[in-house]
Amino acid sequence: MKYLSLLFLTSVLISCEEVIELNLEESSPRLVVDASLLWYMDTPGNEQKIILTETTGYYEDEIATVSDAEINIRSKNGEEFIFKHQEQGIYTHTSFKPKFEEEYTLEIKYKEEIYTASSNFVPVSGIDFIEQNNEGGFTREDLEIEPFFTDPKGEENFYLFTFKDFSISKLSLEIYEDKFTDGNQFSASYSDEDLVPGDEVFITMEGISKAFYNYLFILRSQGGDNGGGPFQSQPATVKGNIINQSNPENYPFGYFRLSEADSTTYIVQ
Repeated sequence: MKYLSLLFLTSVLISCEEVIELNLEESSPRLVVDASLLWYMDTPGNEQKIILTETTGYYEDEIATVSDAEINIRSKNGEEFIFKHQEQGIYTHTSFKPKFEEEYTLEIKYKEEIYTASSNFVPVSGIDFIEQNNEGGFTREDLEIEPFFTDPKGEENFYLFTFKDFSISKLSLEIYEDKFTDGNQFSASYSDEDLVPGDEVFITMEGISKAFYNYLFILRSQGGDNGGGPFQSQPATVKGNIINQSNPENYPFGYFRLSEADSTTYIVQ
């Protein structure tokens, strides 16, 4: 019996190490557009980039980049900016002329189909100062970083804060609206149990449109800490503002937006 038990245990351990690949159904590749044009404060804003890729199978290790598309952006007053491919699906333009509240239209020609989207250039008030709270986070025991900003009065504003913690290779995104803070000074926050003195955190504040805020809100709701239990509803496909004019059913993923941004690096004390 002892030897039989040992044999059974050995077979169970071996079977636990077996890698099982499911035969997943694959759909046709779709275009993925990363078209976030950011105008950082105190810079000309002339250098901009757009990244194009395609969706791939679940087990694929490499990203399928797109190098043979045609990309241009037109302003409402007729200016045209052509983006040229450089490498790895990255298209650039070095003489862009950003103007606040100007409407811009993106056009992408790829595989004999035309994709378009329109968006306005959204300004941002900028970061006033940063405070550190040593009793922050959910447990009130974590370090917390709070960038403060002043919201313009009488305007409907939406914000995206990005926190890049280089020390622990973590990226955190936070979105805010001024529904209850119009015209007041307010703060965003970032905390993590692994955050320690000496960590370097790169903070970016962006002004975003209401449509992009709603888009991020849905993405966050579907990809948050809901746990994915047995009674969890399946996530729906989240579409951005880019439309395939030639074949609407072959819709792309991604978003086209233009935002002013303020950024700074904070060293945790």
